[in-house]
Amino acid sequence: MKMVFRWFGHGNDSVKLQHIKQIPGVEGIVWALHDIPVGEEWPLERILDMKQQADRYGFHMDVVESVNVHEDIKLGLPTRDLYIENYKRTIENLAKVGVKVICYNFMPVFDWIRTDLFKEMEDGSTAMFYEKAKVENLNPNELVDEIANNPDFTIPGWEPERLKSLSHLFEAYRRVSTQQLWANLRYFLEQIIPVAELHDVKMAIHPDDPPWPIFGLPRLITSQDNIRRLLQLVESPSNCVTLCSGSLGANGENDIAGMVREFADRIPFAHIRNLKRYENGDFIETSHRTKDGSVEIFDIVKAYHDTSFTGYVRPDHGRHIWDEQCRPGYGLYDRALGVMYLWGIWDSLESVKKVQQETVAPQSLSNART
Repeated sequence: MKMVFRWFGHGNDSVKLQHIKQIPGVEGIVWALHDIPVGEEWPLERILDMKQQADRYGFHMDVVESVNVHEDIKLGLPTRDLYIENYKRTIENLAKVGVKVICYNFMPVFDWIRTDLFKEMEDGSTAMFYEKAKVENLNPNELVDEIANNPDFTIPGWEPERLKSLSHLFEAYRRVSTQQLWANLRYFLEQIIPVAELHDVKMAIHPDDPPWPIFGLPRLITSQDNIRRLLQLVESPSNCVTLCSGSLGANGENDIAGMVREFADRIPFAHIRNLKRYENGDFIETSHRTKDGSVEIFDIVKAYHDTSFTGYVRPDHGRHIWDEQCRPGYGLYDRALGVMYLWGIWDSLESVKKVQQETVAPQSLSNART
């Protein structure tokens, strides 16, 4: 596996590239141009500027997250073709600097939902928290006020221009059923996948977070069955999934290791993180350590190892520890610990594999002589 680390750019991230460089085994940054309004083409000169920053520290920038999809595309409006053309040109521009994977999502209105960005845990650290009852009884506008008005950082998936039209978007989605949203996703993929194929780019959709309907909005990428359906919409090696153990892991019925084994050849990019589920439907993000949460991180990493995974992996959301002041879920310290935990599992599996091979080889030689 190739270890990468999400970085939001100079002036928009408390984490510095020189600090990421010091994390063992991290070879690339996962980046984006977060200030480009959704739906607009990403200019090549801006992409080249980001490449210069990455090159300065010896990082590749093979993975982009996120090239967000305009709501008109998700809604299936007549204006969608304009935005799809811009998306195609963005794919072409990204391919010019060697981008190999584009992570995107097809979630209506909200890319992700949490009710507390800094919920205090027993050890004094804080983490992002989801309170089911609060969401079920919450006016979405209240959530926007709580999350979007962050004075220090932009928050991916909560673009100001989108949130300003929140009431309009909710009204528009009343006319979009789950089946219609699937049809709109198919239309989008039929347009962009041939461009991605031409430039050897993998389009890797991110699961819905959390993987169930929110505020009456339809959700698609929520389960093994639905991922299977997604991959069949357009049969192409460029139509892929970003398998996120945290998003899918919020539903205890999801067998994430099983998904890794079934979809191994269509997972170019993996997000690995843990969370603790509660019986009442709440969940809180934890350290990556398997025993700290409800997601079987060891089993997931082993599934990647068993399938000879050579794609990109990043530690996903971390806690906020050691008094670090950072964007929610994206501090340096806990994600760096996550990297080392993932490498620890992987290296141990590699060692076991080596011992098994060395044991089998002499036996095979002995049998041959006999």
